[in-house]
Amino acid sequence: MKEYFPEVKSIPFEGPDSRNPLAFKHYNPGEKILGKTMAEHLRFAVCYWHTFKNLGADPFGPGTMIRPYNASSDPMTVAEETMQAAFEFFRKLGVDFWCFHDRDIAPEADNLPETNRRLDHITKLAAKLQNENGMKLLWGTANLFGNRRYMAGASTNPDPAVFAYAASQVKKAMEITHGLGGAGYVFWGGREGYETLLNTDMRREAEQQGRFMQLAADFKKEIGFQGQLYIEPKPKEPTKHQYDFSAAACHAFLLKNGLVDEFRLNIEANHATLAGHTFHHELAYSMAHGLFGSVDANRGDLLLGWDTDQFPTDIYDTALAMYTILRGGGFTTGGLNFDAKLRRQSIDPVDLFHAHIGAMDAFARGLRIAAALLEGRSLEDFVEDRYRGWSGELGSAILSGEVGFSGLEKYTLEHGEPEPRSGRQEMLENILNESIR
Repeated sequence: MKEYFPEVKSIPFEGPDSRNPLAFKHYNPGEKILGKTMAEHLRFAVCYWHTFKNLGADPFGPGTMIRPYNASSDPMTVAEETMQAAFEFFRKLGVDFWCFHDRDIAPEADNLPETNRRLDHITKLAAKLQNENGMKLLWGTANLFGNRRYMAGASTNPDPAVFAYAASQVKKAMEITHGLGGAGYVFWGGREGYETLLNTDMRREAEQQGRFMQLAADFKKEIGFQGQLYIEPKPKEPTKHQYDFSAAACHAFLLKNGLVDEFRLNIEANHATLAGHTFHHELAYSMAHGLFGSVDANRGDLLLGWDTDQFPTDIYDTALAMYTILRGGGFTTGGLNFDAKLRRQSIDPVDLFHAHIGAMDAFARGLRIAAALLEGRSLEDFVEDRYRGWSGELGSAILSGEVGFSGLEKYTLEHGEPEPRSGRQEMLENILNESIR
């Protein structure tokens, strides 16, 4: 069988003293932390789109990367060889999960029946390779933004025929995800937004998007798909404004459309910063409202201000992310999917390994730091103490509805001015710093 990454046999764990660039320094998949292995906690997944289909193109120039699995002039041969290369990469890297868009794995044809035939063909190959390599599908999704037909959106399109085509595409993508044993299915509204309000009926488009998601939830039950449905928030790009702006915006959308029990959120770090939030904030909001599902693990460049999709290397980000995830009970169906791409100048296939090794080690370090913080309880104990009044007589009376404004005024007149207490932000930041080793 053809080998696409001959310079790599497998990526071993060699520990923090290793100087081997093709070895893990911190990610030891079988090591137990808080009763589970690192692999079970982190549930690493490789994304198909950026890893194998991105070739370094940017708005100012075409791709810079030459890959052996892209050599054929026949698009289906390319699709087959890319799938073979992908599973070779998964096996050598040592991950358990992968993710894909429908148009990543099989090229779109001139008509829907032929497109679906191509998908069926490639899905059979993927199923075979999953079985041979012990791999699992974290989630699948449909590309409802690349084709010209979706230039004005998919479910939010002014033409109901486009809505119907998008529904047909999602139907097939959900079927193949179900067939591959996917743990979830993601909706990212790549063009579900507007460029200008001069040609946009926001009320109508919101209704259309809500109906589309209701139909998807119904179809999930129709086919017996047991995986989790996710929405991935993003505030802008490629549109000026996208309706799935942030975790809070998605929460409001789900509540309005009676879908809060059907969907969870797939939080992406770079999308969080584009929304003017931190990765930590979006995770914390999702956890606080029972919406946390999965993570697209990457980072952006705050000086550029667009969706750069870089591999995550910031230990503070990974530590705070894992602290929030562990406090909320950890992953169930979701995981850490590296929705990240090589930089334009990183042109060698082996650079894919370097990028994933660094990201996996960064999250392994984050896991260790988070576990130490949880075991030490310094942060948790401070927060619990800060809000202890809400467990007392006054707080309980407020929350239970036993007291109204008049009663609260009476309490204030009797007890006088409240005594302010320090938030100790600097002390808590010091505790976090001291944990990062």
